[in-house]
Amino acid sequence: MSVITLDHVTKKFGDSVVVNDISDEFKDGEFITLLGPSGCGKTTMLRMIAGFEKPTSGEIRIDGKVVSSADTFVPPEKRELGMVFQSYAVWPHLNVFANVAYPLKIRKVPKAEIKEKVEKVLESVHLSQYAKRMPSELSGGQQQRVALARALVAEPKVLLLDEPLSNLDAKLRERMRFEIKEIQARLGINVVYVTHDQGEAMTMSDRVFVINSGVLQQVGTPVEIYRKPENQFVADFVGKVNFLKGISENGKIKLDGIDGTLDYSGEITGAVDVAVRPENIRISEENAHFRGKLLSEYFTGDTNDCRITAGGNELRMITDAATYKHFSDSETIGLYITDFMVFPASDSDFRKIMT
Repeated sequence: MSVITLDHVTKKFGDSVVVNDISDEFKDGEFITLLGPSGCGKTTMLRMIAGFEKPTSGEIRIDGKVVSSADTFVPPEKRELGMVFQSYAVWPHLNVFANVAYPLKIRKVPKAEIKEKVEKVLESVHLSQYAKRMPSELSGGQQQRVALARALVAEPKVLLLDEPLSNLDAKLRERMRFEIKEIQARLGINVVYVTHDQGEAMTMSDRVFVINSGVLQQVGTPVEIYRKPENQFVADFVGKVNFLKGISENGKIKLDGIDGTLDYSGEITGAVDVAVRPENIRISEENAHFRGKLLSEYFTGDTNDCRITAGGNELRMITDAATYKHFSDSETIGLYITDFMVFPASDSDFRKIMT
C-alpha cells in the first residue's frame, strides 16, 4: 500500500494550463476517481503520477519520496506502479499466462516465482482456466482482466486505470466495475481511476475528484458529490438535474414563471438557481408545490421517465414505473419537490463555459 501526495501540481502545454494547482493526498487503500469531461486534465494528472508527464510546477510524492519536482524526476519503471490503459494492449502472439508473466520475465524473476505469482493473480481475476488461451479466444472483458492481471502481478504500490472500461458494452462494463472494486478491496491496493462516466465514479470510488478545465471543482464521497455539489457544474455533471431560476427571501423561494414557492431555510438570498434532481419530483395533487403539463413519458422498465412543462420551464421527472400512462399526455398534474439545491444565480450558461 502507498500514499500519493500532490503538492500544488500544475501542468502547462505552452500557454494552456491543463492542470491548475492541485493539492491533495490519496491515502492507503483508497479508491480515487478523477472525474470530468473530455479534455479536463484528468488523464494528464494520471500520467504525471505515473511518470509519463512531468509537472510544470509543484511536487508529487509516493510514500513520502519525491518522484516529481523541479529538481527530481523518478522514471515510470522505478515508481512501482501498475497501469491499465483504455486499450487492452495485450500481446496477440502470447497466451494469457505469457502476457501476465511478461513484467516479471523482463525483471529476470526466477521461473518458479513467476509461475507462483502468475497463477495467484490469474486466480484473483478469475482467469485461471484461460491461462493457455490466446487473446483472440477471449471476450473483451476477459482481455481487460488480462491487462489488469499484468498490472497487478508485480505487486505495485498503486494501480492506475485510464478509462479501462470504455471499449466494453454496457452490460459488461457494469459487471467489470464491481469486479475491479472487489479485486481492489481484496488486495488492499491503492487505485487511481480516470473516467468521464459518472456511473463508474459513483459505484466504485471512496472519493471522487471532479475536475473541469484543469481546475479541481470538488472532492468528496460519491454521496457528498451527488447530494451536496459545491457549484452548478458539479450538480450538472454528476447526475441528472433540472435548473430553475428564482428569488430567495423570507424563508421562501419564488420560482420564475411558476405559480408556487419552495420553503428554504438556507442562507442564500436574492436571485438564485434551484437545482432539482428528476427523482426528487413527485406527482401529488394534495401537497403540490406547483402544477405542470405532462409532455411525454418513456417506460424504462423500472422507472417512468417523464418530460413536463411548467411556466415555460421544461423539467425531467423520473418516477415509479407504476405511474406510466396513469396520466394522459398534455394533462396538468400537481408536482411536489422532495429535495432541491440552491446556488447563487449565474448570469451565464455555466454548462457552456465550463465544458
